[in-house]
Amino acid sequence: MWRPEINHLEESNVGIFINERGFTLEDFVKFTYQKPEEFWSWFEQHIKLKWIRRYSKVLDLSNGVQWPRWFVGGLLNIADQLDDSSTPLIVWEGEGGETQRWTYSRVLYLTKAVASWLKKNGLEKGDRVAVYMPMVPEIVPVMLGIIRAGGIFVPLFSGFGREAIKIRLEDSGAKFVFASDISHRRGKEVDMLTELEAALPPGVQVVLHRRASEKPYVDLRQVFKTSGDYLEETEAEDPMMLIYTSGTTGKPKATVHVHGGFPIKAAADVYFHFDVKPNYLFTWVTDMGWMMGPWLVFSSYLLRATMAFFEGAPDYPRDRLWIFVNNFRVKTLGMAATLSRYLRTISSEPPQLDELEAFGNTGEPIDLEAWLWLHDLGRGRIPIINYSGGTEISGGILGCYVVKPIKPTSFNGSSPGIYASVYTEDGKPAAPNVEGELVVLSVWPGMTRGFWRDPQRYLETYWSKWPGVWAHGDAAVIDQEGYFYIVGRMDDTIKVAGKRLGPAEVESVLNSHPAVAESAVVGKPDPIKGEVPVAFVVLKHGHTATPELKRELITHVEKALGKAFGGVEEVYFVKELPKTRNAKIMRRVIKAVLTNRSPGDLSALENPNAVEEIKKAVEERDGRYLGSSS
Repeated sequence: MWRPEINHLEESNVGIFINERGFTLEDFVKFTYQKPEEFWSWFEQHIKLKWIRRYSKVLDLSNGVQWPRWFVGGLLNIADQLDDSSTPLIVWEGEGGETQRWTYSRVLYLTKAVASWLKKNGLEKGDRVAVYMPMVPEIVPVMLGIIRAGGIFVPLFSGFGREAIKIRLEDSGAKFVFASDISHRRGKEVDMLTELEAALPPGVQVVLHRRASEKPYVDLRQVFKTSGDYLEETEAEDPMMLIYTSGTTGKPKATVHVHGGFPIKAAADVYFHFDVKPNYLFTWVTDMGWMMGPWLVFSSYLLRATMAFFEGAPDYPRDRLWIFVNNFRVKTLGMAATLSRYLRTISSEPPQLDELEAFGNTGEPIDLEAWLWLHDLGRGRIPIINYSGGTEISGGILGCYVVKPIKPTSFNGSSPGIYASVYTEDGKPAAPNVEGELVVLSVWPGMTRGFWRDPQRYLETYWSKWPGVWAHGDAAVIDQEGYFYIVGRMDDTIKVAGKRLGPAEVESVLNSHPAVAESAVVGKPDPIKGEVPVAFVVLKHGHTATPELKRELITHVEKALGKAFGGVEEVYFVKELPKTRNAKIMRRVIKAVLTNRSPGDLSALENPNAVEEIKKAVEERDGRYLGSSS
């Protein structure tokens, strides 16, 4: 439905690249993964990366495709890329309408101050430093200062509750935490400091972005006054960030990212997919605890663009997002499909978006209605850059390019450096329009360097299905013209408003309640959020299922994980959960019954009668007949 115009074909970043080389778009994508040394060397030179010492080799695969090493021998601190210019790096709006503009020069000065303070206060290379702050300008020099000092940045979602914070602080072994005492959302002050204090392990030093509290922590304003110009000389393969992502079993896993990895991959995706150029205003509705937050920061400053973001809700007041886009003259606006669906329900008159040049969508598949709404909002002029990958990828596996027509909800190509395909269960490429699993058959700089202190889990998660193939876990199809479509997840991970939520994390909180024997959490389809988590709970002997207990359990989860991240929408009380003979709870069976689909083969179940128990609970609560589950 969208077709490129002459300016897209001739003046876009990808258009210029392919025209200079006589490529088609397909030639370009193949070049990026068939000749990775040539492409990535060209790209880092094109964006003028500043090296302390240049690398001797672009790519080393001697440890296998699972463990590539990039820019071998190069010394590179990715936070040492800011220039001392008066160009705005950050434009920001508070919920009360206040605005700030921070130049590259100011961010550089504050970044140096943070790095120098950390070094003077005992930070050693490789120490982890967590950040628990909302989207305020201060978070950018804090993030870059940690990395400049040789520390490992650990972003925490600003909506986390105490249990989610505690797990990540303990797992990462954070030495410092930069935190805000409050955040502002929907006209209210949200207490962040109390949640942090309840989760804080002994010995962790707190630096406070002080807005209301008078507690005697180190004041971030004083840190920003620290003199010095400290810079740690780090190698391209040195870790600089841990981002936690949820899985289907066990504790949340921290993906390890390095100086010469995530930032370069993020910048390449933004350059070629979103056509961001120097001085462009680029925004994504995100949080620093979601990978799109660091992705926005790295890509913006490596491409000499300006990042625009705001604190608070995008619909408070109702048309806030559109006013923000127009007032700041944003050129690229990215958001999750959940937000698009929601805005469609509340928007009255379509706004005039004269300056906007691209919509971005990521986090989950976008449905046809939301895609068409965005298309109409842009009056058919603005391309919708569908974009899908993951925290472990450092950006996209699939995306859209503005030099090729875009079909509704589709991806018109693989991202730079990515050889994507769809495999059926036999490990062979799927025929057109046949659903299978999205896989990657190449290597790229942004690959996670494993999970923090758990390399085996990384290998089992992505590399154990087929030899030498990255199995991503997304269900996908390719049509006869080569367009990709994501249709869901292969595993049990729940996508809530574009953010991945592992059921095990919610279940562990539920199971800690004195009335709960065991629980299973699955995703229930939701017209706005895509999915919402619901819980099936077995009570301990002596406890009775009541509406009061249900509310108590929902509150119990909200307090531990934060409502925005792990709030349970509904609790179904059951006598037993379907399990295999080795006691594994079969979440896929529960979800199938919940969504009125066939649960498939039940031969592995130890207690097949539990399926009827699930069906009965859903029928009683939702008031609908589910039919036979056989």
